[in-house]
Amino acid sequence: MTKVISVNSGSSSLKFQLFQMPEEIVLASGQAERIGLPMGVFTIKINDEKTSIETPIPNHNVAVKFLLEALVSHNIVKSLDEIEAAGHRIVQGGAYFDQSVKVDEDVIAKVDELCELAPLHNPAHLVCYRAFKEALPNIEHVFVFDTAFHQTMGPESYLFPVPYEWYTDYKIRRYGAHGTSHQYVSQRVAELMHKDINDMNIITCHLGNGASISAIRNGKCINTSMGLTPLGGIMMGSRSGDIDPTVVFYMMKKLACTPDEMDVYLNKKSGMLGVSGISSDARDVQKAAKEGDERAKLTIDLYINRVINVVGGYYMQLGHVDAMVFTAGLGENDIKMRADILDALKEGMHLSINYDANSNVNGETCISNEDSSVAVWVIPTNEELVIARDTTRILGL
Repeated sequence: MTKVISVNSGSSSLKFQLFQMPEEIVLASGQAERIGLPMGVFTIKINDEKTSIETPIPNHNVAVKFLLEALVSHNIVKSLDEIEAAGHRIVQGGAYFDQSVKVDEDVIAKVDELCELAPLHNPAHLVCYRAFKEALPNIEHVFVFDTAFHQTMGPESYLFPVPYEWYTDYKIRRYGAHGTSHQYVSQRVAELMHKDINDMNIITCHLGNGASISAIRNGKCINTSMGLTPLGGIMMGSRSGDIDPTVVFYMMKKLACTPDEMDVYLNKKSGMLGVSGISSDARDVQKAAKEGDERAKLTIDLYINRVINVVGGYYMQLGHVDAMVFTAGLGENDIKMRADILDALKEGMHLSINYDANSNVNGETCISNEDSSVAVWVIPTNEELVIARDTTRILGL
C-alpha cells in the first residue's frame, strides 16, 4: 500500500486527493478556493464528511500550508513521512512533453521556461511543487501535463493561420489545456454507457473559472478550444478567450500600455469579471443576474453564446456525436447555465433534455432522455485520479 498525493493547482484554486494506491482508495480530499481574493475557503473531506473554514488565502504557498497541516491535524497521517510520492498537474508542457514525466532539474527548467505560455498556471504549479518539495524532501514527484492529451490533434486543428515559420521556429501552435479532465470524463462516459471509447465521438465541456471544450473521436482529441495559452478559446472567469487581435493593438494605443500591461487586462481583467464588473466567479455573477443586474445578465448571455458556437462547430467537425459531457465547477453545478446552453443547441443537435434530471444532478448523471440523438451527461471530473495513476505507474510504486 502506497500513499500518493495528487495536486491540482489552478489559477485561483488548489485541489488535492490523498490516495492509497494501487487500490485507488481516497483517504482524504479537499480544496482551497478563491485564492487571491479577499476571502478564501479551505475544505477537507474525510469519509464523506466535509469541514470548511473561511479564511484569507493570499497565495498558493498558504494553501499548501493549510493542506499539509490539515492531513496531520485530522489524523489522516501521523507524519508527513507517510506520503511516498506526489503527482502535480501542469497546464503547459509545450513541445517538450507529450506524456507525464518524473521530475528532475531539467523538467523544472522547461516548465519554468513555459511560464510565459501559461502565466496564471505554470508559476502556481511550480510554487506548489517547491512547497511540497520543502515539506516532503524525501519523496519523488511526477508532473502530469494538461497539454499531453491534445497532442493527437492534426495540424489542421493545432496550427494558426500565421507565417509558418512561427510554428517551425517558435513552436506557435494550439496546445490546449485541461487534458487530464477531458481524458477522464471521456473515458468515464464511455464506461457509463457501456461502450468502447474507440468507437465513440464525444464533446467534453470543462466549464469553470478556466474553461475549455474538446472534440474527441475514437478516444483521441481532434480539436480543443484553448490555444497557445489558456487565454485562448471561450470566455472565462477573468480571461477574454478569443478576440479580434486588432482589439489588442488598438487598445494598447488608446491606453498607452505595454505588452505586459495588456496581458494583465486580457488574463485578469476580462471575461466574466470584465463584462460584469462584479466578479470572476460565475456564482457571484449568477446571483447578481437573478437580482436584476443587466450587465450580469449580459455576461451570462455572452458566455452561453461563446460555448454554443464552439460546441456547434465541433458537432459539425465530428459528423455525429454519441455523448456530450459537462464537468468542472460551473459545468457540474450550474443548473441554469447547463439548461440554457442545451436549449440553444437542442434543435441543431436533436437533443431531448430531461430537465428534472438536470435540476437534480447527484454525481454522475445522465440529463438527456432516451430519444435524444446525443446522450448528455454531467460527470464530476477526477483529474487527481489520473494524476495518481500516472504517478504510481511512472515511479513503479
